[in-house]
Amino acid sequence: MQFNEVIGQSGAKLQMQQLVAEGRVPHAMLFCGPSGCGKMAMAMAVASELLRHSRLLDNWGHPDLHFTFPTIKLPSMGSEHQPVSDDFFSEWHEMIMSGPYFTLEQWLASINVAGAENKQALITGAESDALSRKLSLKSSQGGYKVAIIWLPERMNLTSANKLLKLLEEPPSQTVFILVSEEPEKLLDTIRSRTQRFDFKRIADADIEEALVEKRGLEHADARSLARLANGSWTNALAALSTGNENRMFFDLFTMLMRLAYTKRVKELKKWSESIAAFGREKQKRFLNYMHRMVRESFVYNFHEPELNYMTAEEEQFAQKFAPFIHERNIIELSEMIGKAVRDISQNANSKMVFFDIAMQTIIFITRKK
Repeated sequence: MQFNEVIGQSGAKLQMQQLVAEGRVPHAMLFCGPSGCGKMAMAMAVASELLRHSRLLDNWGHPDLHFTFPTIKLPSMGSEHQPVSDDFFSEWHEMIMSGPYFTLEQWLASINVAGAENKQALITGAESDALSRKLSLKSSQGGYKVAIIWLPERMNLTSANKLLKLLEEPPSQTVFILVSEEPEKLLDTIRSRTQRFDFKRIADADIEEALVEKRGLEHADARSLARLANGSWTNALAALSTGNENRMFFDLFTMLMRLAYTKRVKELKKWSESIAAFGREKQKRFLNYMHRMVRESFVYNFHEPELNYMTAEEEQFAQKFAPFIHERNIIELSEMIGKAVRDISQNANSKMVFFDIAMQTIIFITRKK
């Protein structure tokens, strides 16, 4: 990963390049910003520069580069064992080799253990001990040692206090890069010992260009996806890979709204049964899509195109549908969907959940302003 491979973030790139070129890289940096904006990509680019583009970086197996990340306790682990990053080396290696843009949910799903995505992922005290031991060794190449800590807000208190000691007394020629989405959850003392760099969402134009160059999309399609991505390359890739699913969700959403407006209860019962036939994760994805469409339709009423993130087809539907989403029903619709997500997560009867949505939707969208 080199600086020219980081999508967008031209200002942050220039700043990092100058720090490296002038030998002024802080010993501890905190990269902050929303998911998918390129913080991890930038951390890996900085590491590549500091480790002098060694061929050992071709597969990210450089002995002076250390990754720390959230892990989970597996059923096969002993009761006394605290999971550490090395327990998941092969899964992590496969993840970063596929690219530096991924979410915590994607990382947990890659572990390929039933229910992994539902477990609480943490950075344990044992992990901080392991990192300390690694960094106490001399550099194998005679230069820098780099520790990239992904999602440090996932450290438990024991781990955080041990990391704090490392930051207070850093090993020689060691650079720490903390990559955080929720820096406010870090200990104040950790934040005070790092130099903070804030990353903005990626500009739509940069995502559009990357989709054209890296994925071969036409500019019109790339522009539409870029707006939906809301500044996140991971969102853009997700939208690209779930295009057929989103089209199906669009059809189901429009069907619900039309049937609810005309109060066709029998057809709505069939609609709810068709959704209930999906797996629970797919049901939740549909509910998230439904929530987005309700929100975007409400915003559409303000006639501020730059605030909307819809495909051309969704926007065409919103032209007629948006007036039915207003101040007197938007909150209740949002709460209804949020409750449904919670119910599905808790294994509630899917047919009942979605039929209840259908009945409540009749009430809400026929309500006058």
